Amino acid sequence: MRKANEKGRVENGVGYVKKNFLAGAELPDFTAMNPAAQIWLDTVANVRIHGETHRKPAEMIEEERPHLLPLPPNPYDAAKIIQVRASSQFRIRVDTNKYSVPARFAGAPLTMKLYQDRICLYHENQLIARHNRSWERHRDFEHPDHPRELIAQRNKAKDQKLFLRFLGLSSRATDYYRELDTRHLNARRHVRNIVALAEIHGADAVGRAMEDSLDLHAVASESVAFLLESRARILPRPRPFT
Repeated sequence: MRKANEKGRVENGVGYVKKNFLAGAELPDFTAMNPAAQIWLDTVANVRIHGETHRKPAEMIEEERPHLLPLPPNPYDAAKIIQVRASSQFRIRVDTNKYSVPARFAGAPLTMKLYQDRICLYHENQLIARHNRSWERHRDFEHPDHPRELIAQRNKAKDQKLFLRFLGLSSRATDYYRELDTRHLNARRHVRNIVALAEIHGADAVGRAMEDSLDLHAVASESVAFLLESRARILPRPRPFT
């Protein structure tokens, strides 16, 4: 711990860095800070004649090196730990930026470890997301894997709604679907196409075409479409003369 009378010495060192290294420097982001500082140390700060010791710091550190203790095998965890809650859009906010977490954690309480170069997010001590920290402003960073669960859930709900509409077309729709599945066809595609035909030709007409194609063992949306088009081409019989 520094004594009160040494406070000025520390502040002088900080002032030297600010005035000599940082003054006028244009660094694109924080990741460029360490490489730039290392070059400055090697070419300026550590090879100058120090005002108090009258020696070069680079020479003095070589004399001290044999007496230094080794660094710990694992780096010190210098993260700032913050309790956060993910938004309904499965995002957490840091400064003005937003970072995604897996969609299933939307609204969940999370633990964030905030580093200078990265952001780590945990749920019940399990790492669920990691992002490089950005020092830009008003950006949204989404990992491509994070919305996939939500998209899968939405597609599943959409498929269920579509299937219910398909089952409502005929009392034999369940048998029709089993036949599609038995033949290893792309059942979802045929179901989607048959429901689309119902919007054009009406549910009753499509239901009858489904039953006929099932009796003919020709289950497919193409068969239903063919029967509907064939029946649409049949002209009504003329009325007898009176």
